[in-house]
Amino acid sequence: MDTPIEVPIRDDVIRLGQFLKLAGLAESGNHARDLVTDGDVQVDGETETRRGRQLRPGARVTVSGPEGDETAVVVQDDM
Repeated sequence: MDTPIEVPIRDDVIRLGQFLKLAGLAESGNHARDLVTDGDVQVDGETETRRGRQLRPGARVTVSGPEGDETAVVVQDDM
C-alpha cells in the first residue's frame, strides 16, 4: 500500500468534488462527478456517491482507477 498524499485545506471543510480536483485525483469537475457517480471513490473506507459531501481534516479519500488505488488525506493548512 502506497503512502497517502496529504492535501492541506484552508477552511474547516471542503466538498468532495473540490477535494478530488485539489488532490489531483480528478482532472476536472466533470471527471470528479464521473468518479463519484461510478462508485470509484471511498471516504474513510465507505463508497461515497455524493460529490457535495463535506470532508474535514483527517478524512481519507481513495479513488480506484485502472492503475490501482490512489489515496489522499485532508489536513488543515496552518497558515
